Amino acid sequence: MSKSLRRVTEALQMAGHDIPPQEIGDATTAQMAADLIGCSIGQIAKSIMFRGETSGAALLFVTSGANRVCDHRASALAGEPLGKADAALIRAQTGFAIGGVAPLGHLTPPRAFFDPHLLTFPMVWAAAGTPRHLFGIDPAQLLQISGATVEDFTA
Repeated sequence: MSKSLRRVTEALQMAGHDIPPQEIGDATTAQMAADLIGCSIGQIAKSIMFRGETSGAALLFVTSGANRVCDHRASALAGEPLGKADAALIRAQTGFAIGGVAPLGHLTPPRAFFDPHLLTFPMVWAAAGTPRHLFGIDPAQLLQISGATVEDFTA
């Protein structure tokens, strides 16, 4: 088990959730992940990372696979202009590689925002620390353990 996958599994267990991640194979889009796990695209909880242009910190937007992050709304929530978070910043702050960023288990937890659309599903699926693993969870539980706040930031 990779360090990243172990960190997510341990974070789930520490929060009282014994949820085994499922290996799905390589999925490079939310639709591919949904097809591989057998759910709707809306049930994929994407972890979208941005870099604060002023602070230099990574910020996390956990959004439904059916939605896109609106740059203007996200910047307003962050209180600063946002730019693309590069692989080095993401790895340094979260400990995850692009494509496997989980909404929890970060080395340094970022400020995080949560798409309310995810709360309309009984279960959502999120990256478990690798591009090949997902875990399923009640979205209200994911919201709680991710430390995110519910905000409207989608287009």
